[in-house]
Amino acid sequence: MSESVNPTARGRVAIIDIARALAIVAMAIYHFTWDLEHFSYVEEGLTGHGGWRIFARCIASSFLFLVGFSLVLAHGREIRWRKFLVRLGQICAGALAVTVATLFATPNSFVFFGILHHIALASLLGLAFLRLPALLTAACGIVVVAAPSFVTLPGFDSRWLAWIGWFSDKMPLSNDLVPIFPFFGAVLIGIAAGRIAVDRGLIAIMRGWNDRLARLRPLEFAGRHALIIYLLHQPLLYGLVASFALIAPPDRDAIFAGDCNKACLASQDAAFCAKYCGCAEKRLKEDGLFDALMKNDAGEGEMTRIRQITTACSFEAGQ
Repeated sequence: MSESVNPTARGRVAIIDIARALAIVAMAIYHFTWDLEHFSYVEEGLTGHGGWRIFARCIASSFLFLVGFSLVLAHGREIRWRKFLVRLGQICAGALAVTVATLFATPNSFVFFGILHHIALASLLGLAFLRLPALLTAACGIVVVAAPSFVTLPGFDSRWLAWIGWFSDKMPLSNDLVPIFPFFGAVLIGIAAGRIAVDRGLIAIMRGWNDRLARLRPLEFAGRHALIIYLLHQPLLYGLVASFALIAPPDRDAIFAGDCNKACLASQDAAFCAKYCGCAEKRLKEDGLFDALMKNDAGEGEMTRIRQITTACSFEAGQ
């Protein structure tokens, strides 16, 4: 059978499995830091801003690039439907498990369209690009990545439509949102790269590295079982941090005071900030909103009330 029709006919490509394993390691690092934030061991909002936000996007993009590349390796120009549907069913089951688990753990910010949901839909959509010229697929990928910077449409902010990615700055609260725009672009670029690698005989060269990469066999094994590792690693890490929190709970009062003062002092003096942060902490606790805020799991109604409290405290501190 021609390799362009079935690139996997001559065996797996170790470097692809190793790359997938490294992406899993990076994701575990991010999720462990998120768990520390959720239980207030590090400052609130750490993983959602700056370098950590870029890190998260790079991890998701690398996974999705490998999804596109692997789609070409698995099917070439002829779709192997039985294998595809079995794998798709496994991913959909995993995505459903993530949604159900997070709905119980963090109901206000549960995962309704995370990385696995995206992979499932992207795998289906990606089939339409397997036979297209690589340059055309890459161009489509670039358009998908760039589109959100130029197109914003009203009415896409709800959870029912946010998976598309054309929402405004008011992004729906979720612990893992990986919308089609711009992230499907990484899948398309991966398909284009895979198509070029197959058509130009680069897969045989990459497969020739297998023996030299034998010392990395544990990573190769992990990459081949990335789905089950993905499903298990976060519950284990979350449980580890939760157990530690029972033994040595964090001082949430101190963390709140530190974060509040840090943000406040950027525009106000110390006397104002002391009054403002003291007022905010007291009223948030009185209204039962303090824990939800510190866990970054406050619902829309709760966030409205939190904003009302902070506005009132700001007014009182200025008197």
